[in-house]
Amino acid sequence: MKDTIVVGVALHSEAGRRSGQRAIAWAAERAMDRHQRLELLSIVGGAVGMVGEAHLIDQARDDLRSQLEAEARTLADAHPDRLDVRVRVDHGNPVAKLIDASKDAALLVIGSDFRGDAGPARGPHGIRIAAGSHAPVVVIPDADPGARSGVVVGVDGSDLSERAIAFAAAEADRLGEALITVIAWSPMEVSRNPGLYPPEYLDALARLSEESLGLSLAGLSSTYPDLRIERHVERGYPSEAIEVYARRARLTVLGSHGRGAIARFLLGSVSEEVLRRLPSAVAIVR
Repeated sequence: MKDTIVVGVALHSEAGRRSGQRAIAWAAERAMDRHQRLELLSIVGGAVGMVGEAHLIDQARDDLRSQLEAEARTLADAHPDRLDVRVRVDHGNPVAKLIDASKDAALLVIGSDFRGDAGPARGPHGIRIAAGSHAPVVVIPDADPGARSGVVVGVDGSDLSERAIAFAAAEADRLGEALITVIAWSPMEVSRNPGLYPPEYLDALARLSEESLGLSLAGLSSTYPDLRIERHVERGYPSEAIEVYARRARLTVLGSHGRGAIARFLLGSVSEEVLRRLPSAVAIVR
């Protein structure tokens, strides 16, 4: 299934159906462009082992399967012979089940009912899924992309950042969009005379960041000769610098810093902060 995009679809509410359909549409476009299969996956959650619950689970599974099959037929009718769409319904903890489904997936896509700055993206779920996933995760907000353009990627010079750049460049090339690269720097915090730094110190930090960005992008133009690359070196906190560009972008790509059995379920602070505010569709790459 490594050539399969798994879409986690929540159909239990109007908001869930709306965000799920946005996620399906995004994933279907990518599947056709990349010649990948599409699997629509819904999870029946909330079971606590009460008497009579098994019958309710069976009813819910049948209902969800019918809805997913209707979504699959709509896609097949709209794109005949271009999409291989499958459906699956499972039951259990939705976060754990989606993380498990990511083991054999090329990409996991989930919708979010987040609609602005009033709260986090799907509560803890989007963050926990992105942190624990074995595959890259794309979180699609419940918002019309409108006139957005460009693919933003956060750069910090790490190996994980290199993978994020590779993912973002491939998406920008696929979409015919500019790759907007952002690296941020900030001076060390000092208690005495905060804000008063030697100019040569600030200049050195800026130059070091520019050099790191240049090294990270070396060779990218030869891989994607038609790709337009924007380079932005910003003074400030990384998540805030990235969000300035992400608010106008079609997609924002960041690395996850989870490591190990426990740390795998934690995101790096920058990725988590951007994902909580969800200024655009956000991809978290491992």
